[in-house]
This record gives sequence, C-alpha cells and structure tokens, in this order.
Amino acid sequence: MAAKQKTKGEIIAKIADDAGLTKVQAKAALESLVTQVAKNAKAGFTIPGVGKVSTTVRKARDGRNPITGEKIRIARKSVVKIKVGKALQDAVYPPKK
Repeated sequence: MAAKQKTKGEIIAKIADDAGLTKVQAKAALESLVTQVAKNAKAGFTIPGVGKVSTTVRKARDGRNPITGEKIRIARKSVVKIKVGKALQDAVYPPKK
C-alpha cells in the first residue's frame, strides 16, 4: 500500500519546523525555489540532492486513439524532464551490497 502524498501545507509546515522558520517564510522559500526552477529549466537547473530539471523536444510520432483504435499523428512538442540525482535515488532505494 502506497504512502499518502503530502499536501503543500504539510510540506511548508515540515520545512518551517526543520529550518526554524515561520510558515510564511517557509512558503516564500518553497515558492522561490519553484519560480527559479520554472525560469531556468530551459538552460538546465540542478536542485542539489534531488536532480536536474531540463527541457527536451519529443519528435512527432504515430499513435492510436485508445477508444476507436484509429491511427493518429502525435505532433512534436517540448516537454520538461527531471533526471533524478544519485543521492535521491540511493536514499529512496539503497544500493544492494
């Protein structure tokens, strides 16, 4: 059974508690990080201990409508991707010895 996802309020409360900040200050810090990621994703933005956020272009490709089975053309598009860092990967799934 999967763990319940944390809400934004719960994340802010935990940041405030861990860093000794008020919830208002923790909310401002979290929003600042999100803004920095959004503004700098095209150039590549690394969040230490988490991973790297970047953008890429997906090529146009053929697909199928799952309801009708009809072939469709999926257009080329730009997407944001996140490459998980080794520190986070190892924290979530410790390497086997």
